[in-house]
Amino acid sequence: MKFTIERAILLKTLSHMQSIVEKRNTIPVLSNVRIEALGDAISFKATDMDTEITEIADAKIIEQGATTAPAHMLYDIVRKLADGSQVELTFPDEKGQLTIASARSKFSLSTIGVEDFPVISGDKLPISFVMAKDDLKDVIDRTQFAVSTEETRYYLNGLYVHAKKEGGSSVLRVVATDGHRLACVETPLPQGAEDIKGVIIPRKTVTEIRKLLDDNAVENVTVEVSENKVRFILSDVTLTSKLIDGTYPDYERVIPTDNDKNLELNVKDLAAAVDRVSVVAERTRAIKMLTHENKVTIVTSSPDLGSASEELEAKYENEPLEIGYNFRYLLDILAEIKGESVKISFADASSPSVIHDTSDASAIYVLMPMRV
Repeated sequence: MKFTIERAILLKTLSHMQSIVEKRNTIPVLSNVRIEALGDAISFKATDMDTEITEIADAKIIEQGATTAPAHMLYDIVRKLADGSQVELTFPDEKGQLTIASARSKFSLSTIGVEDFPVISGDKLPISFVMAKDDLKDVIDRTQFAVSTEETRYYLNGLYVHAKKEGGSSVLRVVATDGHRLACVETPLPQGAEDIKGVIIPRKTVTEIRKLLDDNAVENVTVEVSENKVRFILSDVTLTSKLIDGTYPDYERVIPTDNDKNLELNVKDLAAAVDRVSVVAERTRAIKMLTHENKVTIVTSSPDLGSASEELEAKYENEPLEIGYNFRYLLDILAEIKGESVKISFADASSPSVIHDTSDASAIYVLMPMRV
């Protein structure tokens, strides 16, 4: 195998590969990226046995062949080569290693045979649909922050995706929760996605596909789904992942339907006020929202650091209420409100609050109160 490739193309591809590869592996070949020169392009592949990425890159192929080499080391080498340079990769060299040469730099890396490299991708998956890249980015951005990182409740460690009939139309609903907050976002159901009964896409897969969406110029993404796998196809890049094998909780039971006290105010003003007050709440993360007629006060206090408060104009016509929140959870939600104002609905100080973007009914957020 021998080929020459632009450093920028190789660096971009290897950055995708090394994101998938875990830094510590008990199986040596899983630390490697599979490189194959075939036809008039190069195929790169990496996996952690749960997720697999394949990318095709343009190159000048001199001799066909295949090998695997350490992904992180190869990425670090290429990252430190000069901008605009050409990189030549040769396997095997006189020592049976992979040689990387560019200008006056030359490196040799140990390899492992391609026959030991595992493959988790296979045939086409039964459910297939096309989704606009911007729509996919949008539903990920508006839900990803609420995915749980707690490994004991592994079934919450991903995005729950399912088709649902809502009123007279069908939607694709994406849900995330960590038990403290919940994000639920809808988008028009793509043709072909009607049979998605409910799948949980792992957090790592969601993170990787979100990076790929930023790095790729495609307008549409092909999504394929089976009972235990999901695949995203973006032109020359394919990401295949196992789904989380578990039962997602009945999230609709968590969403209150009878919160009758409504607070409405400018979202940027609220986010800025919470952010300023939170300087004093950095250790406890606790703030308190005090509602009064047509105004709200954000307060916090700390025995060690002091106290802070800020008053904002608001639309509120119910009896006064005091409710505590984790300020970081609240700021995460407010960051996804696209309109000018936000509506927060309460039942009482101990019940979950419902948060809406007043200009967009496609998303709903639930935030559990915090004892302050």
